[in-house]
Amino acid sequence: MNILETIIAHKKIEIKERSEAMPIAVLQKHDLFTRKTFSLKAFLLDGSKAGIIAEFKRKSPSKGIINDLSTVEDITAAYTEFGASCLSVLTDLKFFGGCTGDLVKARVNAIPILRKDFIIDEYQVLESKAMGADVILLIAACLKPERVKELAALARELDLEILLEIHNEEELQHICDEIELVGINNRDLKTFSVNLDRSMALAEQIPANKIRIAESGINSVDTIRVLKAAGFRGFLMGEHFMKEADPGNAFRIFIEKMHCSG
Repeated sequence: MNILETIIAHKKIEIKERSEAMPIAVLQKHDLFTRKTFSLKAFLLDGSKAGIIAEFKRKSPSKGIINDLSTVEDITAAYTEFGASCLSVLTDLKFFGGCTGDLVKARVNAIPILRKDFIIDEYQVLESKAMGADVILLIAACLKPERVKELAALARELDLEILLEIHNEEELQHICDEIELVGINNRDLKTFSVNLDRSMALAEQIPANKIRIAESGINSVDTIRVLKAAGFRGFLMGEHFMKEADPGNAFRIFIEKMHCSG
């Protein structure tokens, strides 16, 4: 099995265990389940914000440990203070070293939070709402188009937005009416290799009424400038900041460079 298939196989086991330990009825009683969500769409369309979705990630299958010293509280507070449009928090434990508790701790920040995980089941959508997420990630590479529509419809009912992640032309068919945010991941989830040209090649094929987001492999202000010219409004960045000793300060410096470049 490739990396993605291995992750999904484990995720199915994990969902069964989590749903037995905390049934849906319990999730629905959580204080955060009824909170008013923030809109990532609104934050990305706000021209005064940077458009960066800043990620908290401890490790990855391809890179191993990235940063296991900085705390989620400190980093997400700095991301928020210095102008992130959204926080992305990994909640997968086995492959990325994240957990539900990380997102709950980040929830004190008054900006949208994307739950970054491999969501394949309705239980995870309800779980995302209960932990305080505003946006969920649906990855086309591990879902059929009709499954994307089903999970997205449930998310919309819960006042959650959906970021659909695609990698190639075939996955454009996963875009549906329930989806407003479309991300192009420059990292191939089967090999974990990165190719920034992926975003540029697919950009013009995304419907004009959808908000384009570029993911992975974004390391410079110049790259963001090029992507903006191609119509992208959001830029998901994780390892670029997390690999630094002080991710929050690295983000601050990056934002200052963006302002200086106009």
